[in-house]
Amino acid sequence: MKKTFTLSHPKIKYPRLIEAAKNEAKKYLKRERNKALPDDADFWDFDCKYGTNEQDAEVIHVAEINKYISQAEAQQLDSFYLEIQAKPAKRSPRPVADTSEDTEQDTETSAEAEKSTPADPWTED
Repeated sequence: MKKTFTLSHPKIKYPRLIEAAKNEAKKYLKRERNKALPDDADFWDFDCKYGTNEQDAEVIHVAEINKYISQAEAQQLDSFYLEIQAKPAKRSPRPVADTSEDTEQDTETSAEAEKSTPADPWTED
């Protein structure tokens, strides 16, 4: 989706135009996520750009779309450009950490925490 949203209309109020832009972006993301994935992909990733016009558009994260549209409302812009391109992606595996060192540190830390913990004031000795 590559679209310049105009935020001026003779009958529709400004806040409703902002809500409509947010809703249209949300619907597009949902529509793209529901499409069938290629066999070599795990999820749909999105390349997003936002700007006052197409030439000034900067790359943003998909989770920041609503934030930038809200900024357009705060700045009372007459229009803004939003580009969302779906692409299949594959998740990279998390790095495996050496667990032997972590468990030794955890047991030492928990033993120290037990020593420094004050007695329960609600129980009688």
